[in-house]
Amino acid sequence: MTATRHGGTGNTRLARHTSLLLVVDIQERLAPHVEGNEALIERTRALMTAARRFGIARRLTEHCATQIGPVVATVREGFTRDEIFNKTHFGATDHPEFVAILRATGAEHIVVAGMEAHVCVMQTVLGLLDEGFRVTAVADAIGARRARQADRQWALERMRAAGATLAGTETVLFEWTHSGNDPEFRAILQLVKELP
Repeated sequence: MTATRHGGTGNTRLARHTSLLLVVDIQERLAPHVEGNEALIERTRALMTAARRFGIARRLTEHCATQIGPVVATVREGFTRDEIFNKTHFGATDHPEFVAILRATGAEHIVVAGMEAHVCVMQTVLGLLDEGFRVTAVADAIGARRARQADRQWALERMRAAGATLAGTETVLFEWTHSGNDPEFRAILQLVKELP
């Protein structure tokens, strides 16, 4: 069943079998200027770890790496070469081949983290919604430069108004886990305890 912009299958909660984690442009020359970048990266890595444990598809975008550097090593090492998409458009969905890659996974609900909130993240989220995906933007794992915190807030508001759900990292981790009886519960609980 294909998801639609406003709920699609009728299930608004995250489910592992319909989710994909998308990490946007956490790159070497940008990251140091992003407010709270170290905490953001740790939250993103927790999402990456949980997705791997649960068998959730993952993708990483890298924007014009020759200009703003590659994705930071601690994030990049969590992805295979096939899971990394090099882009030139701010919105990843402006690359038709990227949309095709997402559709090929069968994912309906894209969970988004990354940088920078009001540029590549927002344009990607809006594009995903336009393509009919459900989107959860992980607000505490989406950052902007220190001088652009108002832009970050407006971008989050715009994403929500367009149909994205805003959530925190801990919420996503527990929603994917679903139950205290899940075999991965203790591992996820440990990730939660270590969140900044």
